Amino acid sequence: MKALVLSGGAGTRLRPITHTSAKQLVPVANKPVLFYGLESIAAAGIRQVGIIVGDTAEEIRAAVGDGSRFGLDVTYIPQHAPLGLAHAVLIAREFLGDDDFVMYLGDNFIVGGITELVEEFRATRPAAQILLTKVPDPRAFGVAELDVDGRVARLEEKPAAPRSDLALVGVYLFTSAVHEAVRSIEPSARGELEITDALQWLIDERRTVTSTVISGYWKDTGNVADMLEVNRSVLELLTPRNDGSVDDATEIIGRVRIGGGATVRGSRIVGPVIIGAGTVVENSYIGPSTSIAENCRVTDSEIEYSIVLSGSSLLGVGRVEASLIGRNVEITPAPPIPAAHRLVLGDHSKVQISA
Repeated sequence: MKALVLSGGAGTRLRPITHTSAKQLVPVANKPVLFYGLESIAAAGIRQVGIIVGDTAEEIRAAVGDGSRFGLDVTYIPQHAPLGLAHAVLIAREFLGDDDFVMYLGDNFIVGGITELVEEFRATRPAAQILLTKVPDPRAFGVAELDVDGRVARLEEKPAAPRSDLALVGVYLFTSAVHEAVRSIEPSARGELEITDALQWLIDERRTVTSTVISGYWKDTGNVADMLEVNRSVLELLTPRNDGSVDDATEIIGRVRIGGGATVRGSRIVGPVIIGAGTVVENSYIGPSTSIAENCRVTDSEIEYSIVLSGSSLLGVGRVEASLIGRNVEITPAPPIPAAHRLVLGDHSKVQISA
């Protein structure tokens, strides 16, 4: 069995972070989201992985390499434009051959991995197996309708009037039957080859498409709010550890991990919190659900429920919450506003100025 990991796409919902960084490499608990998916694939016993790459191909290659660090053998498959999930299957035909495979969206996050799902698929081998989860607003997802026996009856991509609240999670398992399906469908109204249409083709052709409704944790980390929530969820499982230097004037509460070479002085850290290697925290408060990457500096500041990427600094700022701060960012107090008023007034003006 092989894996096809999708790591193209522009990441528009995470801009401006993704103007200069691949969305799959934005860190959760100081580790890129993509790495969690690759670790799950390796844990399921899969070794051969094809990674679909686009404009950020070089950055993905630099981070993942040949895959050996994950116990994987990685092949990179260029996609000249994000033309849909089914298009990714189409262009990966040579790599996939006639093998079964799992398709994993590189910016998705599933707590608990995919091992049980893969084992179930290997035992039953339907044409396709999908994951579903209940969502409050299905209009933003592919939506599945089940029949009275719980089998997949109909699938639709981002429907205006959803027939159910069951959204497709970004993990799919296929036999080679899907290759005929992706060749048989037409682009959707948005110009993409939709995997939902390929799945519907399989259903219409009376091929077996099964589903598993998951109640565990799943997130598409495509926007800031979901990224922060995934960060919070991962940090809840954090094992405390201190490989840095913490002085006696610092108070550490709860699950806190401090990386090698990090220094914490005169501060209060309330976990779960992770502080990266080489980071300096002085006279500051770091609150729950916060990840601070390597080589950052936090001085005379407060931050909580946030992600700070490498090389950034918060110097003398008040309270920062629910924020995603990119690499090499410098945050400082604004200069004081002058007390004097400067006016340019036309004839016959009337102006009231507070004392």
